[in-house]
Amino acid sequence: MSRRTTSIIAALAAVPLFVALAGCATASPEAGSGSGESTTPEVVKIGVVNKGDDQWAPFVDAAAEEGITVELVDFGSYEQPNPALTEGEIDLNQFQHIAYLADYNVNAGADLTPIGSTAIYPLGLYSTKYDDVDSIPEGETVAVPDDATNQARGLLVLQTAGLIELKSGGSIFSDLADVDTAKSKVKVTALEAALIPTSLPDVAAAIINNDFIEDAGLTSDDAIAQDDPEDPNALPYVNIFAARAEDADNPTYLKLVEIFQTNEAVQAGLLASSGDTAVSLQTPVADLVASLKKVQEDTEAQK
Repeated sequence: MSRRTTSIIAALAAVPLFVALAGCATASPEAGSGSGESTTPEVVKIGVVNKGDDQWAPFVDAAAEEGITVELVDFGSYEQPNPALTEGEIDLNQFQHIAYLADYNVNAGADLTPIGSTAIYPLGLYSTKYDDVDSIPEGETVAVPDDATNQARGLLVLQTAGLIELKSGGSIFSDLADVDTAKSKVKVTALEAALIPTSLPDVAAAIINNDFIEDAGLTSDDAIAQDDPEDPNALPYVNIFAARAEDADNPTYLKLVEIFQTNEAVQAGLLASSGDTAVSLQTPVADLVASLKKVQEDTEAQK
């Protein structure tokens, strides 16, 4: 899930598929060397959103060098790759963070699981008035997006930065009502994400989605605070490769994760396609699974 998908849990318009999906992990017979024998190279279908991103061409090439043929199945909206994986139309997908997968599993009654991490796309706090968090005076106002997903994540960023304290300790469901005003340094207001860049001069600082950083005349390097990939609160926003539960230990799929995480050309492409915002991660799978379980439990409790 890239910087373009920070509000990914919000409903998106469905886009019809123009790709006919065939069976998964199919073999493609190739003629042998005159002996009548044939080889059957393994084909792995991976669902993505925007296969034109810079990391995918070198990934396919690197996999081929290991004898794995990767077929990228490009989906037009974020609602499509998980159902396709559940139904066996693809073998893996890579487009989402843990929080999104948890929401899908709970609502669809599915058991998709992470088999490897890719990156986190930090959500940043920006200011045109102050150069660092410590310079923000007590009682000033800080803006966060008004959509539920990014608001919760933004509040967690503010808490980590020491600007607010959340009554519940913070979760992916935190909202303005969870801010302990008596223990917080600043006041928090919610604004529509697309309007925050133009409102930045009116507040001390603001959480700005990656999609709108340029609209504020800023770059990701201008952030005075952002998600800490080492913070447990950020773990649900780590992007992942997802598989069906029965395929969690598939050695070919795990090899593909390793290729993605370690190939230099793939990593360079990932950074380029994210506008230099991606922070690559090799989070232990056990931690990813534990985070998914907790978020699913929290999601169930919200119902």
